[in-house]
Order: sequence, then C-alpha cells, then structure tokens
Amino acid sequence: MRINKYLASCELGSRRKVEDLIKNNKIKVNNQIINDMSYDIKNTDIVEYNNTIIRPQLNKIYLMLNKPKCYITSLKDNQNRKVVMDLLKGVKEKVFPVGRLDYNTQGLLLLTNDGEWANNITHPSKHIEKTYEVKLKVLLTNNQLKMIRLGIKYGNIKYLPATIKLKSIEDNFYIYEITIFEGKNREIRKIFETLKVKIYSLKRIAIGNLKLGDLKEGKYRYLTQEEINFIWEK
Repeated sequence: MRINKYLASCELGSRRKVEDLIKNNKIKVNNQIINDMSYDIKNTDIVEYNNTIIRPQLNKIYLMLNKPKCYITSLKDNQNRKVVMDLLKGVKEKVFPVGRLDYNTQGLLLLTNDGEWANNITHPSKHIEKTYEVKLKVLLTNNQLKMIRLGIKYGNIKYLPATIKLKSIEDNFYIYEITIFEGKNREIRKIFETLKVKIYSLKRIAIGNLKLGDLKEGKYRYLTQEEINFIWEK
C-alpha cells in the first residue's frame, strides 16, 4: 500500500495532510525517515509518527453533523473557542472534519476517519458540488445573478460559475440557494463581498447528493453505506 494511503487510513487526516507529514520528515518506516511519496508499505513494516507506532484504523465511520454558528471546524483550538469535536459526544473513534465551515457558517459538515474518502470529497479536481442557503436583505439584480452564474473574480482568484435561485422570502429576508463546484476557502462570502452584498446567514444544506434534511442543529448521525456511496452518484 502506498505510504500516503496507509497514513490516511491511520487517522492522521486527509491524503493532503499526510503528504505534508511525509514531506516534512515526520514519518519513519523501520526507524528510517521516509519522504518518498511512492514508497510502498509492506505488512512487515513498522511505521511511526511522533515516535509512536501507527496502524490503519479498521473501523471506518462516517458522520453528518449540523454545525451551529460560533464553532471552529477543527480538532482543537488554542484560543479556547468551541470546536465541532465538542458536539460528538458518544463517538469513541477519532475522526476529523471533511473540509471546513467557517466560524459563522452553519449546516452540513462531514466527519470521518477515512482519509481517502475525505480526499475524494474535498479535492478541487473532483468538483463535488456544495449547496448553501444564503440570507440577504436585498433582492439580487439580474446583473448580479449573471455575474455569479458566469463566475466571479475576487482579487486574483477566479471562481467557477455557480448556480443560484431565489428560494423564498421570509420576514423581509431573501433566501437564495447557491451551488458551488470548487469549495475554495470562504468562496461564497468572497463572491458576495465582490457584489457588495451583506450576508446575514449562511448555511450548507447539501454536499453532492447528500442533504442535511431535518437533522437538528448541533446534532450528528452516522451515514448509511448507501449514503457513503450516494454522494457521488449523478
């Protein structure tokens, strides 16, 4: 098994994260530092991280969490802020978030200990669509909608075209549903910042075909095997 796949299966994080560990000489195999991405781990090899022997996690789990606002999408926080892991009472296995939701964004967040599965969702080349509800105080103009649908440029960053539609009008708020296909850092907030439109709330409601549904805020549930595979189906 390739070393990056092996490490991802040991609960060390996504494929991208474990590749950084390899590049930074953090991994030893048979007491030798290995920084060759093509290295194959054999059944007899002893693999270490931080001088601790690591082995693949056999019990793969996949969770959906409805993240509230004011939680950090992280395993821990050095500023003593609340982290999403605080909401996973009863989960014995070590898991990590699949991608991120920023501090003030709520909604669907996936967590797992399957690094390869996580990488397949988050890697930009996969173009897994992510759908959000955006609450605004203004009705977007036809020109603003067109800009979003053609792809907006923020500084030197060009975003892929997104789909957007008006979903409802509630208590003088306009609720739009927007679907993006890259998931770059704070992408939706930067799109609306370019349009000079203030976002009053942002909630992710779907990743691929997987929908948040009626899962209550702050609660989590395990995904079924069908849902684990369904996320990519067209």
